[in-house]
Amino acid sequence: QMETGGFTEFVPLPFVHMEAPIYLKGRSRKGPTLRETILMHAVARLALHPHITNIQASWVKLGPEGVKLALAAGVNDLGGTLMDETISRSAGASHGQEMTPRSMEMIIRSAGRAPRMRTTLYDDAPALHGERARNVNAPTALQMAAQG
Repeated sequence: QMETGGFTEFVPLPFVHMEAPIYLKGRSRKGPTLRETILMHAVARLALHPHITNIQASWVKLGPEGVKLALAAGVNDLGGTLMDETISRSAGASHGQEMTPRSMEMIIRSAGRAPRMRTTLYDDAPALHGERARNVNAPTALQMAAQG
């Protein structure tokens, strides 16, 4: 990493156990508590800096209140807005499958942070991309059924 800078971020993803087959068969422990998850993000910030400077939290796994805590613990990226997320939901996550850019910005601001749309390499996204994204609404259930 020190030679190439090949990793742009670290994304600790907590195990969502509630409906995971391995958990239901009694072959794994429960996933981490919210406290353990927040601590993992905080330790990642301390241990990886300055070699990996972006620590991402998954709003799908942590929910709005959890990502606010993560932002206070060293996270600087909430990942994507996602559309029709199914992996975490299938495992029992209950924080939703879609989030509009406006909703994400509200969560970030309520945590006392300034939202910024970025590219894959963490550069600022062109202003036009941000404006287009903010004008997109999450698909409704009816639209999802029509696509599916």
